[in-house]
Amino acid sequence: MSKYKIFFKVVFFAAVLFCGSSCKKSFLDENLTTARTTDFYKTDAGILQLAVGTYYQVFAVPPNGEWYYCAANYGTDEFHIGGDPSNSPWNNYDQTFNSVVTAVNTNTAGANLQWDALYTGIGDANLLIANATASTSTSAAVKSTSLGEGYFFRAYCYLRLVSQYGGVPLQIKPVTTVDLEFTRAKAQDVYTQIIADFTQAQSLLPAGGAPYHITKDAAAHYLAKALLSRASEINSSWNSSTLVADLTQVGTLCDQVIADHPLAADFASLWKFTGVNSANEQLPELILSAQFTNDVNTNLANGNTQHLYFVSRYDIQDQMARDLTGDRPFSRLATTYYDYHVYDMVNDSRFWKSFKTKSAINGASPTAPNIKGDLGIMFVIDQPGDTRFALSKISKGTSASLVQDVNGTGRNIPTTYVAYPAGRTTDGALNTDLTTAGQSFPSLNKYIDGSRNSLNDVVGHRDFILARSAETYLMAAEAKIRLANAGTGAYTDALPYINAVRARAQFASGENRAGYYDGGNTLQSASLQSPGVGNSFYAGNSYYESNNIPVTTAASASLAISDPSALPAQDEYIIGVLGLSSTYDRMLCLVLDERSRELMGEYHRWEDLSRTNTLVPRAKAFNVDAAANVASKNNLRPIPQTFLDGIQQNGKSLTPAQKSAMQNPGY
Repeated sequence: MSKYKIFFKVVFFAAVLFCGSSCKKSFLDENLTTARTTDFYKTDAGILQLAVGTYYQVFAVPPNGEWYYCAANYGTDEFHIGGDPSNSPWNNYDQTFNSVVTAVNTNTAGANLQWDALYTGIGDANLLIANATASTSTSAAVKSTSLGEGYFFRAYCYLRLVSQYGGVPLQIKPVTTVDLEFTRAKAQDVYTQIIADFTQAQSLLPAGGAPYHITKDAAAHYLAKALLSRASEINSSWNSSTLVADLTQVGTLCDQVIADHPLAADFASLWKFTGVNSANEQLPELILSAQFTNDVNTNLANGNTQHLYFVSRYDIQDQMARDLTGDRPFSRLATTYYDYHVYDMVNDSRFWKSFKTKSAINGASPTAPNIKGDLGIMFVIDQPGDTRFALSKISKGTSASLVQDVNGTGRNIPTTYVAYPAGRTTDGALNTDLTTAGQSFPSLNKYIDGSRNSLNDVVGHRDFILARSAETYLMAAEAKIRLANAGTGAYTDALPYINAVRARAQFASGENRAGYYDGGNTLQSASLQSPGVGNSFYAGNSYYESNNIPVTTAASASLAISDPSALPAQDEYIIGVLGLSSTYDRMLCLVLDERSRELMGEYHRWEDLSRTNTLVPRAKAFNVDAAANVASKNNLRPIPQTFLDGIQQNGKSLTPAQKSAMQNPGY
């Protein structure tokens, strides 16, 4: 957020406050006239700076590290382990994933990191609420905006907590003394608090300021998300009394937000990052984002690191080298074959605008007749039964006959990967390369950031999208599906919302279907590249090579759905794999598939599958690493051992039996 630019001041004040209250006088016996006490937070300036610090803690801290993708994207149908298994316990659900996550290496995210970050945010929010409430200020920035932000922050953190852990301790007042005694509230009570807080926030927050400030629409979007979550299957043992009212309100809230946040005309524009504060970071579709900057005076050497984790090892392939435009390939999250099944690859542009399937030769010494800039790597995402390609990896090391760049130079492509080679009809050909150093898969491009300051810099500058209205459409659709199942309305009521998102996904008349852009092509200066290394960014995708169809600029066929009994072939395939039959299960599957197509990798998936009780069947069907171990207990996370070991009951540390009683079942 733009407010982040003064966050360092909050850190400074916090340090001064701590020292002022706990440091003994030294032999210098000085009088520090600039020291502040907690009374500072009762002033307008203090409240506003506390709000700044909470923005940073709640929105900017999570994307600056590995636990965020672990908690949101691993262990689902969409992604599995890539080339680096640093956080494999979060995906594989084996015996190493428990209240203490067994470290694979120093990059492994501990079980407590998410928990600690969210409760730190709640602590900040409680301070903000308490001081803004007590303030006698007449400033709207304090009495309305900051107070509304406080309620939003607290609800946002608790929604994350209840979605991950179920019932958790409720702490809604600032902690002023050491308190070691906590009990878990029921999930039902946590949702009650969340919904009350978001409702308060919506009434207090301003209408304008998106996406860098929390607005009424942001509160409405997340209130709808909380209500939809409360009405989901994971809470079915107690949510019947509120279900219809919740779902009805979801529809009303979503319609309000949709009216204020029209979809971008082109899905690709959401990801067309051209530099810090790019136009794509301020599209009307965006409801809320965490803002990052390349200003070293204000970013505290922190940034959005999520660009590191979705990129495969392009740099070790023939005639290739790591460069800024290709990003730094930590290779944590690999695509699954579900990702290749869920899209209509011919008519739906979203796969081709979400994934990088071509890279340019950029090594210092290309092998003639190839030159720098030629097509160096291509991923062919073809259909089962395709006989055009003999192997899953076609390179000089595996075949004497290379694939030619038929839509470009006509020269050979040094490395080509194929989803379905040699007429294969079963999934997994690309997975065979995961046993080598290549760890090759199409890279999700939504976070790629070439604007970094050096080749190995992990600090990214792209804003992180927290909420956009395409998701709001799909939440409304899901609410309509659930209402139909409850006997209110019809399943077709969901289709206008789904079709609005699908219409945007179609290729437009005259559009270059092979066109491609990602945020890697934002190199600030050629001098930042390694000597002799060129740009690996390639302005094209493998649409035609994958689909084996003639080049066309005609509009794609309509993606509109008109009949719940005749869903798109991609959804019918997934419905068949999962063995679904009822209209409700089919329609819920459709909306979950549509959320994948639209929101792939946007940090919603694990919670979507958990709350709908679809995590286990989908992970078993589509995640090769998780299939053997995922179980119903994994619909919730383990309560961190650090918390259980640190709290007390009646002044004494918990016994093993008490810890077990507080832990989620199965851990």
